[in-house]
This record gives sequence, structure tokens and C-alpha cells, in this order.
Amino acid sequence: MQYLVNVIDGRSNSGTAEEMIAIDAFNDKLRAGGNWVFAAGLADPAASTVVDGRGDEPVFTDGPFLEAKEWAAGFWIIDAPDHDTALALMSEGSKACNRRLEVRPLLRE
Repeated sequence: MQYLVNVIDGRSNSGTAEEMIAIDAFNDKLRAGGNWVFAAGLADPAASTVVDGRGDEPVFTDGPFLEAKEWAAGFWIIDAPDHDTALALMSEGSKACNRRLEVRPLLRE
């Protein structure tokens, strides 16, 4: 099963040098364990564009779709055999990046 793991932060690109070293080590552990799929940081929500193509013409709006004090500042996509394993892995990820994480199963057909 694959999971989307959102890194929750109130700033973008805010990791310290020590956190980046810990994140790199954690990513290496995910790779070695066969759990790594993909990970990346995200630009600040102010850099986003919301696209609404539901009407006759698409509407493009600058900025985030939702104003919030915190947002997804980065993410992992991981493979884990079950939810408990995903949570155990990402408790280590939370410690490595020093942020709260949201772990969500990907729905696949």
C-alpha cells in the first residue's frame, strides 16, 4: 500500500542544516528498506495557482486555495505493507524533520 505523507509547517524551505542531515539519513533508511517512492519540498502556497475548470471557461486564481497558518511544506510517497508500519516509519520521519506529519493512504484501483 502506498501513503502520502504531508510535512506540516508554517513556512516553506525552513529546514535547518541539522534537520536536513537527519532527513537525508531517514530517506536513506526508507530506500534501504524498500519503502521509498518519492519525496519533495513544496514552494510557499503564495506561489500556487488554483485552477477551476468546471465551468464553460477555466478560472485561474493566484494564491492558495485555502488560507491557513500551516500547510503542506513537503511530502513523501512511501510504500508500506500496512497502516501500522507506515505510522511507525513516519514517527521516525517526524522526528527527523522536526515537524508534524499527516499520513494518508493513497486510493488506487
